Amino acid sequence: MSFVKESSPFTPGNPVPIELFVGRGEQINEARQYINQSIYGRLENIFLVGERGIGKSSLASFLRFLTTKDNFLSVYVSSGGITDVEELVRRILEQILTEIYRESDMKDKLASLFKKKVGYIQQVGILGISISFNPPKSDLEYMVKNFPDTIKELWEKIKDKKKAIFIVLDDINGLSRNQRFADWYKSFVDNVSIRYPGQLPVVILVIGLPEIRDSMVRGQPSLMRVFRVIRIDRLTDSEVEEFFKIAFKSIGMKVEKKAMETMVMFSSGLPILMHEIGDAIFWQATDEIVDEKEALNGIYEAADRVGKKYLDPKVYSAIRSKRYRSILRKLGKRPLFVSFKKSDIESKLNANEKKVFTNFLRKMRELGVIIPDKEEGRGSYRFANMLYPIYIWMENQRFSKS
Repeated sequence: MSFVKESSPFTPGNPVPIELFVGRGEQINEARQYINQSIYGRLENIFLVGERGIGKSSLASFLRFLTTKDNFLSVYVSSGGITDVEELVRRILEQILTEIYRESDMKDKLASLFKKKVGYIQQVGILGISISFNPPKSDLEYMVKNFPDTIKELWEKIKDKKKAIFIVLDDINGLSRNQRFADWYKSFVDNVSIRYPGQLPVVILVIGLPEIRDSMVRGQPSLMRVFRVIRIDRLTDSEVEEFFKIAFKSIGMKVEKKAMETMVMFSSGLPILMHEIGDAIFWQATDEIVDEKEALNGIYEAADRVGKKYLDPKVYSAIRSKRYRSILRKLGKRPLFVSFKKSDIESKLNANEKKVFTNFLRKMRELGVIIPDKEEGRGSYRFANMLYPIYIWMENQRFSKS
């Protein structure tokens, strides 16, 4: 019987499915301590911080799954593209209303609450399980200004059915640069503590990069004391291996030892790469067992995908300087050139390239392509992951041929 592939278990670019979630035990336990305290009427503010592709959204999704099982009203709000507080509040309320409307014994209470006021809830989507929430501008401004009252009024309608409200705010990049957002959030927290002490069981989990949190703190220094910060680091090799074993086993496949070692090494402990690599290898496999050759072919395919997704738009398309591109090609002469010293590369540059090399390194750091290699000492750098240098090498080969 021939081997037939149907659907990949990997989800590049999306949070990991709950059944494939591995690791993060320490962070989960810490988060649940804070989440459980909210049951007693406390507003808890958590900032989940970590580098790009490290699995922040996947961990938040898993926490939402756990809180839903614990009878929380749990919602996820993507803040991507939002730059003003009004749209953020509208989306938060829309998601809360959508979750409530999915439970028929609760929606009548809520419908009467808003219908009596302004009548701006509309049911949309399949079977009416989604909500379009578009209040008039004046009413939305009132809700922004009096957000503690709005959330409290909602809570009073559902408190006999739910333990607490759990809100995930993801991708707050645009908002973090808005001084008004920092001021509004701080005001919200202060007003809840003054007006509703022990009466509002809400958890707000904000997801962001380290520089995003720093930006918020600079804008409103007292925010530092508001958030409980949970940091997540790269997964260990054993956790990465466990993930691949579970994922391939779920579709009846196995991975040879050498192939697994290759997959783990090139994943760099980053879930975003684990899914790209796993998916590429899945489509390379010709039978139920993944061998080393298929793993290596999958690594090259994954590197090409990752490069086109992340390096092309922010590096190759953004950099117009011929000298910068020339330096980049010299960095890409070897596919596994992961770590390097500034002095070693500088010795290979011409006079014009040397003039801009320091600026080039700074630009690459800003774009998240390279990071300082503290273990190797001052003046040492390494690529943010092991697929970047492979793609740069591949681009170098394509340039040489053309």
